[in-house]
Amino acid sequence: MTHLIFWRMMQLPAILGVIFLVTFLLVWVVPGNPLEAPEGQRPPPEIAAAMQRQYNLHSPTAFAQSYLSDLLLRGDFGPSLQYRDQRVNDILADGLAVSASLGVLAMIIAIFLGSAAGIIGALRPGSALDFSSLAIALIGISLPAFVTGSILLVGFVAIVLALPPGTIDPNLDQLMTRWILPAITLGVAPAAYIARLVRLGLADVMSSDFIRTARAKGLSQRQALFKHALKVAYLPVLSFLGPAAAAVMTGSFVVEEVFNIPGIGEHFVNAVRNKDQFLILGVVLVYSVILVVFNLMVDVAYVWLDPRIEL
Repeated sequence: MTHLIFWRMMQLPAILGVIFLVTFLLVWVVPGNPLEAPEGQRPPPEIAAAMQRQYNLHSPTAFAQSYLSDLLLRGDFGPSLQYRDQRVNDILADGLAVSASLGVLAMIIAIFLGSAAGIIGALRPGSALDFSSLAIALIGISLPAFVTGSILLVGFVAIVLALPPGTIDPNLDQLMTRWILPAITLGVAPAAYIARLVRLGLADVMSSDFIRTARAKGLSQRQALFKHALKVAYLPVLSFLGPAAAAVMTGSFVVEEVFNIPGIGEHFVNAVRNKDQFLILGVVLVYSVILVVFNLMVDVAYVWLDPRIEL
């Protein structure tokens, strides 16, 4: 296991280097820059020219060299060209804290609901509960996040408007619109995938020889499921949880836009709109590190759940 972790850490610089190169090329070929924004106040031509020289926006080679030098030597992602007098490090720290908190809540909801629905479907295949959970999972997978979020937001607003004035506490209103509803929106799709994976995995494992042996020794169906089958059936779920958790915990760009949450997703959308090269590269690199780390955690968890798997 130590060898795997070391090898993955050695691969991380190469992976991030490729991601940086691809992102940098994509950002650079897009026309325009923040100093030539079509809306808002533009700096005078002489100041814009000085800022281009200062940040090396006139030359892709010079920009890449100065950016990598500051990043590798000082861990500095540079200034934001969109947010005046702010560093990308500070924006990422604030936005990532919000997105991660929202993502953790969403993943808790997704794992709990998805696992429960999958277990119910496996225990009672063909029942009304089974068909209901599959139908809900299909709807959750099919609906885009902005549709789910809009439906939940409109439904909550309709409920609030239908209640007598002063019934809803402003703190509860903020809790629902800032955390609960976005977390449910983020967690619906992962919960649907988890439900399908758990149900299919349990249906396969419950018919295996070692489960039949356990049942022959006197274990009930529920005991065999929770003591033996669920541990093995969760292996496909782990493969999904790695990238899913990384995506959810770094924030959904669409969900944060719908609910106006100042997370890393909203900052990334604004950076793309304004072609803020520093902020775009910073968000992509941070997201990439989180994704690689979560995938490594999944590989380690595989061995914990099933020691027969070789790292």
